[in-house]
Amino acid sequence: MIIQEDMKPQFMIAAPMSGAGKTTICRGLMELFTQEGYKVQPFKCGPDYIDTKYHEQACGRPSINLDSFMTEEPHLLELYQHYSAQADVCIVEGMMGLYDGYDRLKGSSADIARILHLPVILVVDAQSSAYSMAALIYGFQQFNKDIQIKGIIFNKVGSERHAQLLMEVCQDLNLCYLGSLHRHNELKIEDRYLGLDFATSAPDELEASATVIRKEIDWQQLLTLTALPDPLLNKEEQKGTQVTEQKLHIAVARNQESFSFIYAEHLVSLERLGKVSFFDPEREAHLPEDIDLLYLPGGYPEKHAQVIAENNTLKKEIYAYITQGGRTLAECGGMIYLSKALLKEEGTFPMVGVFPFAIDATSAARKLSLGYRRLSYNGLLLRGHEFHYTQVAMDDAKESAKTITQVYNAKGIAVKTPIYRYKNTIASYTHLYWGEINPFNLF
Repeated sequence: MIIQEDMKPQFMIAAPMSGAGKTTICRGLMELFTQEGYKVQPFKCGPDYIDTKYHEQACGRPSINLDSFMTEEPHLLELYQHYSAQADVCIVEGMMGLYDGYDRLKGSSADIARILHLPVILVVDAQSSAYSMAALIYGFQQFNKDIQIKGIIFNKVGSERHAQLLMEVCQDLNLCYLGSLHRHNELKIEDRYLGLDFATSAPDELEASATVIRKEIDWQQLLTLTALPDPLLNKEEQKGTQVTEQKLHIAVARNQESFSFIYAEHLVSLERLGKVSFFDPEREAHLPEDIDLLYLPGGYPEKHAQVIAENNTLKKEIYAYITQGGRTLAECGGMIYLSKALLKEEGTFPMVGVFPFAIDATSAARKLSLGYRRLSYNGLLLRGHEFHYTQVAMDDAKESAKTITQVYNAKGIAVKTPIYRYKNTIASYTHLYWGEINPFNLF
């Protein structure tokens, strides 16, 4: 395998639909290439927090979200160019089906592949079909000429004879056949109510996926097929325009699950402003000292309600910090933490109590709220994403109407999602993307 010195394998793994096996194949390739000594930079299309955790486990470096709704194209290009600069291989995992966007193609994996000029490797679930796959793949191949589908990986293949029939599909469509992944129960990633179960992923699972990929996928041909010139970029100038002289202290709640939904670029943005300190609301009794901003990201606080509720010393410190005017951003799980209580079947768990409403996490209140969000506030156009099942308790519904601005979905239709403000604390179910702005400008 020979790759020119000024060339770099870089590609998107996409599929005709969700559930085809993108994440399984992505993490297997990432682990395999890392084992082979390559520096692999992972990326994830869309506002996903969970697949990125799989990527980081395999690659040993943060996976970067690429989202053409939440970010402008220049920022998306800048992110890709900056993080790919020191890598040997770049792998972008798509989301949903290749052409599924918030408005037709807008915001889709195909949209991001177009912006970045990336070749696409299509992962196709072939478990119930053989030569009929030709019609499906031909449709994806011809639908949009701006998208370069360069190769096919078939998943859930039943036998060697089945794989041979699928190889003939690629031959007739003049597409590169990269292999067939047979059914392997050990590679199944368990689902959970907000996505994939990253908590159960272990090193032996990554090893198993890499072993299967090595055996059944022509990974060397994949690297050769997708080698492209390095993105053109003045690397010394790229991030320099965003450096500031501010020396602020930002405290970020972070642990494995309760407060874990953090975009990698958010931490970079905060580090430009000064010192970032992390603390765990489940285990630590005190806030970091002398902070200028408290960031409470989302996660699964409802899974650890009791231990969070019992950490009274920290809750009191946060309450005092906020009521004294401390700047705070709280997103989804972070907002739950600042409510007066979290309601579950097992009982009522007192939270920080900054906001006067309780959050209902019982099965009776379970309702999916999902979608992109946009809003204007304090002179800023903000975009983000909402994904949760908990709800403001019915008895406190009037409190939920007190929003500081109207929120809209991706198509500009008003939604009921509130944005709360108490003194210098802003909280919402919406996970805002602020990689392009100074978050202090929100206040």
